[in-house]
Amino acid sequence: MTETPHPRPAESFAEAEDALLSRWPETRLEPSLDRIRLFTHLLGDPQTAYPVVHLTGTNGKTSTSRMIDTLLQALELRTGRFTSPHLERMSERICIDGAPLTDEEFVHAFNDVAPYTHLVDDQEPYPLSFFETIVAMAYAAFADAPVDVAVVEVGMGGTWDATNVADAAVAVVLPVAVDHERYLGDDPVQIAVEKAGIIKPGATAVLAQQSAAVAEVLLRRAAEVGATVAREGLEFGVVSRVPAVGGQLLALQGLRGRYDEVFLPLHGAHQAQNAAVALAAVEAFAGEQPLAEELVRAAFAQVSSPGRLEVVRRGPTVVLDAAHNPHGARATAAALEDSFAFHPLVGVVGVMADKDHEGLLAAFEPHLAHVVCTQNSTDRALPAAALAEVAREVFGPDRVSVAPRLLDAIDQAAALAEAGEAFGDAPGSGAVLVTGSVVTVGEARTLLRRGA
Repeated sequence: MTETPHPRPAESFAEAEDALLSRWPETRLEPSLDRIRLFTHLLGDPQTAYPVVHLTGTNGKTSTSRMIDTLLQALELRTGRFTSPHLERMSERICIDGAPLTDEEFVHAFNDVAPYTHLVDDQEPYPLSFFETIVAMAYAAFADAPVDVAVVEVGMGGTWDATNVADAAVAVVLPVAVDHERYLGDDPVQIAVEKAGIIKPGATAVLAQQSAAVAEVLLRRAAEVGATVAREGLEFGVVSRVPAVGGQLLALQGLRGRYDEVFLPLHGAHQAQNAAVALAAVEAFAGEQPLAEELVRAAFAQVSSPGRLEVVRRGPTVVLDAAHNPHGARATAAALEDSFAFHPLVGVVGVMADKDHEGLLAAFEPHLAHVVCTQNSTDRALPAAALAEVAREVFGPDRVSVAPRLLDAIDQAAALAEAGEAFGDAPGSGAVLVTGSVVTVGEARTLLRRGA
């Protein structure tokens, strides 16, 4: 085996980013924890220096992670948060006390682990991937801070995910559906087996509402390892929710008490459920006493989740949502009907080629007057013309346009939304929904914020 050259320190954010992106991409997987275990061991096993709240599931991980992080900070705990993928900048993946690492901190975190990457590359049959490297960066940065607790979202699956070198005190499993079929398969039960791997001996497993078959898998795993179980709909859940201006008003039943008049500045029943899960996870972590109601209200009122039904522009209104599979699209569509009154609603959709784009389009079809098919800048993007072929089958040819450049697609959609009368609606009541992929939404967010 050829020895890997010793990496030189990065001098800028761009250099660190380039070095990370030169490694195996997130989509190239070799199911093993050997590389990340060796890597973190060489770093002194930083993931053991603090308790971890670990999250998996098909949708809702990032929003729920942000809620948990905000609640833990309200308890005056110093937090680390690792989420993926990022919307606009790679440094968003590693946060301390809710804030992404600065460029200088990100470079420091990279240089802290870089000298050890070649040692792992030389000893293992496959080199460290981008994802394994940035996971180790996060764990080391959290130990260096130091944090009181880390909130960690899996990249994909659970058992073989690089984040799973940590043994979580609280394991959160959000709703399990089909996504990443190429890597995890198309059977929710098999996917649940993989995701159940984050539930470790002695942990508390906080389980969002699941199908009966998926719940059976998760409960069996919890029983095998002796984990305590808290289930949405039994031990905790949403008591009531009322859409409100800028979000919704909730009553939540937690593990330790009930919390009324909780304003959540996010839209949709799925975000209310995420809030109930986040509350239960923090209660499980914090101990036997109920949390102070005012603390819970104040924390939830501060929550944000960029790119999740986020209004980024008015005149016409442009909403960003990172739904990228049919399960997520159905939740987004329901939230739009629940919380907004846009007529017409015009979609700008750009997807990854390995996703169920037909299922996603079908979920949105009843809610979109027209769809503009586009693509993001990555190699994984499905070409706009190929997406349009499928969209015409779902929407009909008259309701589909094509604009490969994302900014052109947004401009086209905005013009259609503003016209209104073309769809029999009053001018000025329309809106644009940009969706289909986290990357598409992130690129749109950058374009629109720069334009603003």
